[in-house]
Amino acid sequence: MSGVPVMNASKPSSRLPTDPHAPVRPAWLALRNETIIEPERLIVDPHHHLWDRPGARYLAHDLLDDVTSGHRIAATVFVQSRSMLRAQGDPAFATLGEVEFANGVAAMGASGTYGSTQLCAGIVGAASLALGDSVVPVLEAMLAVSGGRLRGIRNSLVWHDDPAVTSTTARTTAHMMLDPKFQQGAARLGDYGLALDMWIYHTQLDECYALARAIPDVIVVIDHFGGPVGVGRHASSPQARNAMLSEWRESMRRLAALPNTRVKLGGGGMPVLGFHLDQDDLPPTSALLADTLRPYVETCIELFGVTRCMFESNFPVDKGMFSYHVLWNAFKRIASSASEDEKRALFSETAAATYKLDLAGQESAS
Repeated sequence: MSGVPVMNASKPSSRLPTDPHAPVRPAWLALRNETIIEPERLIVDPHHHLWDRPGARYLAHDLLDDVTSGHRIAATVFVQSRSMLRAQGDPAFATLGEVEFANGVAAMGASGTYGSTQLCAGIVGAASLALGDSVVPVLEAMLAVSGGRLRGIRNSLVWHDDPAVTSTTARTTAHMMLDPKFQQGAARLGDYGLALDMWIYHTQLDECYALARAIPDVIVVIDHFGGPVGVGRHASSPQARNAMLSEWRESMRRLAALPNTRVKLGGGGMPVLGFHLDQDDLPPTSALLADTLRPYVETCIELFGVTRCMFESNFPVDKGMFSYHVLWNAFKRIASSASEDEKRALFSETAAATYKLDLAGQESAS
């Protein structure tokens, strides 16, 4: 892993310490426009969010602007965003509102009015797995309002003892994955064929291994390369960074030994991973972005194989550092030497299989 670059650490950040994400600046992003590489390549984007927050709005038409920016996006998967929660009723069922909201966006896409992309064809919602077996009524209610699109659950689990390591404003608790009640709730996902998405830091991957091993009937999807943290004490020196990368790789190697694990390749626009591409005068080219992400992508593919890896956008979180069309150009550059079968797995087939998406009628033109 000596080839993993140290990210532009010398240039100061304009972000406030309380801001976990780089702000989206449309005028800055517009300074970089590229010709689309392999425009007919079929893509499933298995990880994006939708929300309406103070100073940060990303709703259906914002998503449409990105997925129609040149690449052939066949379908997308909405992932838990702490958005549009129900204001009334039992708090345990508040997250049904988010699923209803995402299903409404899916209905927009399914109408064909806005193009061929199946927006939110899969939905990864949120239900407190710490409820144990008591999460079952929540899951069943969520399935009932999802229009048949619920494919998984994600809880907010990122936690670190270094206050400099932050990627969310949500309150999180240490060692949740080891809690017997949480493991009991996670096991219930298998009863409904639902996946478990995991956004955690590399320091939590061994706990994720224990959880994934305890629930072999549940597909466990590790988001954002497995969260190799590139800030705080992990970035205090080149030696600290190398130690982090070694720990990350070893923990990912253990996880890869479990057949029920998958990994999403993306998240490079998150400051917590040590990326500072938003601090340059111009947005990155896809060539620069490919060089930046390649060591992480190649390590995950080496460990998990292409049939258990999938490229993801993580938009709008990553949009603070690069645009949608540049990101997918970068992924295509990274995969340029792969075989056609390997490309299909990375860009669409792994995601479609993981989230049980029907791409009938779309594959033939790829």
